[in-house]
Amino acid sequence: LRVAISGASGFVGTKLVAKLLAAGHEVLVLARDVNKARSALKPETLPRGVVVFVPLSQWAAAVADVDAVVNLAGEPISTRWSPAIKAEIMASRVKATKRIVDAVEALEERRRPKVLVNASAIGFYGTSENATFDESAPPGGDYLSKVCQSWEQTAMAVENVGVRVVLLRLGIVLDRDGGALGKMLPTFQVFAGGPMGDGSQWFSWIHREDAVGIIMEAISNESMSGPVNVTAPNPVRMGEMCTEIGAALGRPSWLPVPDFAIQALLGEGATVVLRGQKVAPSAVLRSGYKFKYERIDDALKNIL
Repeated sequence: LRVAISGASGFVGTKLVAKLLAAGHEVLVLARDVNKARSALKPETLPRGVVVFVPLSQWAAAVADVDAVVNLAGEPISTRWSPAIKAEIMASRVKATKRIVDAVEALEERRRPKVLVNASAIGFYGTSENATFDESAPPGGDYLSKVCQSWEQTAMAVENVGVRVVLLRLGIVLDRDGGALGKMLPTFQVFAGGPMGDGSQWFSWIHREDAVGIIMEAISNESMSGPVNVTAPNPVRMGEMCTEIGAALGRPSWLPVPDFAIQALLGEGATVVLRGQKVAPSAVLRSGYKFKYERIDDALKNIL
């Protein structure tokens, strides 16, 4: 297959590119900055295969005659949210998606991709201590939920021209060298690890290998469309997550990071960490995808 990817230099994108190349597919990297994408992906370390870096000015031409487009582009949300950063979190996601959607819509039918696999996030549902959200749940009312709604609506437009759309509602992606776990590990390594806040908030996680596996499934499985929760079948509460990290590292995990410290660090963005949501991957389970890591202890053993 020929697969075009934006956001390829991110935490999930880098692994997806390697996996696609290893499976013999051709990859077009849609880059805002080709040099940056090149240094993040280090082509010389990737499995052998065809990988082409496409600058912004040529995105529109590049999506012609590909089998699939995967759009993972967006500003990271785990920073302190100033009004400017909030605007950028929204704009970076919606703009990149709109650029791809416009390019696909402009193509004649036979040259369009068969599928657009577009990132979103479980932030779509808002937060809750006790509800369980599958793909049929309504959106929340907070800022991140609004971002996800705009992002998804922008992507869904290509359905009107006959392109299958999969919306990846990504949970908290875990691996050692980045993402949430990459931020949490240093505190455990100096014996000061523990839950963020009171530890009772839900933590709907996914191992990075499964996140990539589900994207591969979304590309090839024609029965998959619409929203797909990219989370493991067994979410845990933050306290349990930290106990498991401590156990895997042989480090204590009882020292909680107080709410005020997280709020000082992340401002309004603290909601993401202090208030979670329990998410069920119903669509993935229906698709027949087999998770490599269903339980947090197995995932952490593999990672740590």
